[in-house]
Amino acid sequence: MEEFEHTLFIVELFNKIFSPPLVFLLNLIGIKVTNPEKLIPAHVVMSIIVMLFLIIFFGLASRKLKILPTPLQSILEVLVEAFENLLVDIIGEEGKKYLPLIGTLGLFIFFSNILGLIPGFMSPTSNLNVPIGCAVVAFFYYHWQGIKTHGLFGYFKQFAGPIPWLAPLLIPIELISHFSRPLSLSLRLFGNIFGEELLILIIASLFPFILPLPFMTLAIFTGLVQAFVFVVLTTVYIGGAVASEH
Repeated sequence: MEEFEHTLFIVELFNKIFSPPLVFLLNLIGIKVTNPEKLIPAHVVMSIIVMLFLIIFFGLASRKLKILPTPLQSILEVLVEAFENLLVDIIGEEGKKYLPLIGTLGLFIFFSNILGLIPGFMSPTSNLNVPIGCAVVAFFYYHWQGIKTHGLFGYFKQFAGPIPWLAPLLIPIELISHFSRPLSLSLRLFGNIFGEELLILIIASLFPFILPLPFMTLAIFTGLVQAFVFVVLTTVYIGGAVASEH
């Protein structure tokens, strides 16, 4: 799969433009680059493309908002309201303050999932590094919110449970549970998107043009579902971290 990723024209072009200055900077600090033509991997390039698209599109779309919304503004308002309703349903009214992270994760993962449907591109989430990165961000974020809400000692005290003599049993269980969360988040997302892209690639190579279309349509729905599951679980983790009782 890595060999296929690096045949993408946009990845080769990106490396031709940005690899020389990066190689120069790395050499200055004593890091030798053995393969400068493939310095920037495909999933990094695709992630940058998704981020630039989100920044430019939503930055332009959110300018000059009107009292009587345009069709695009109406869609954006529905999108924001959907994220807010999810946060309120799981966490409560105070959950709205977590909208920036939840909205960013949801949009980034969804557009990353469906980017591979465009010829010449790949889904960055089909590379395990990207789902792991998203999961690690969620992991540290919800712990940080728990510490901000309860204090360092108060937050980790909840890992011991309400019954002191059960603490030696509950603390290892809680630790295993928390450290397994980024693993399950990343593997679930990676497995579904990687398998989906591989299936479409195989079918397109055997029966091009017509037959892959139903699978590509299904892939849009699957990409939405996977982004939704990731966002819901992250919201649940945040809610558990900031709740007064576990």
